Parts: sequence; structure tokens; C-alpha cells
Amino acid sequence: MVYRNTDMAVLDRITQFIHSLNRESENGSIIVVEGKRDSAALTKLGFIGQVTVYNRFKGVLDFVDSHQLTDKKIILLLDMDRTGKYLTSRIVSLLQQRGSNVNLTYKKKLCEITNGKVRHIEDIGSYQNSYQNLGSKFLGNYS
Repeated sequence: MVYRNTDMAVLDRITQFIHSLNRESENGSIIVVEGKRDSAALTKLGFIGQVTVYNRFKGVLDFVDSHQLTDKKIILLLDMDRTGKYLTSRIVSLLQQRGSNVNLTYKKKLCEITNGKVRHIEDIGSYQNSYQNLGSKFLGNYS
């Protein structure tokens, strides 16, 4: 039973994470992911807001120039691999220098929920599915 409760808790936290992102998007925040597969993964999990895909810009400076004048909160959900960390640090540095409101709370929250196992945002759907499969196998064997 302990495994099932843990599985359900992780699934609930992922669902709450997506609901929080939806609320942020409704309030006008800009949600930024690295690529179109990241965007598709969030949509598959129930995210209904607008996503800005970083790879549609011509680099860090083009992205920063496009977002520096906004007074909206910018939520960065870039990958947690070497490239994603580099891009995150560059974007945060440049946007903060220009007075923009950049938020990394959701990136940290996702890392906490998945215990650092999801390094690419596009993998969050697979991560959630693995917990759903574990829960159904557990129930199937012991019900």
C-alpha cells in the first residue's frame, strides 16, 4: 500500500503543477519551454495556456529583445540538461539586467516533484505514465 500512496501522491503533485501553470497563464504570465516537444508534453498533461517556444527565436539575444519590455512574469521551464542550464542562466541574467520579472520557481518545483529524474520537459509525460502503470500493476496484483 505504501507504493500506491506514493504513486498517487506523485501523480497528484504533477496534476497540481499543471493546474498552477494554467492559473499563471490565465493571469498573463509567459510560459517558456525549449522546444515544440516540450510544449506538446505540457499540452498532453492538460496545460491549456499559451506556451512560448524558445527555439523559434534566433538565439538568446533575440529572445531577450522580444521579451524585455513586457511587464508580465516570465516563467522559464527550460530543460535541466547542460544546454538548458546554460540557456536559463543567460536568459535570467540578461532579462534581470533589463528589469524583467523572471521566475524559476516552477522549474525547481518540477525537479522536486520528480526527484531530479526528469531532465527534459518532454519526458514528464513518460514519467507520469510510468507512475500510472506502477499503480495499475499494483492494483491488478493485489485487488
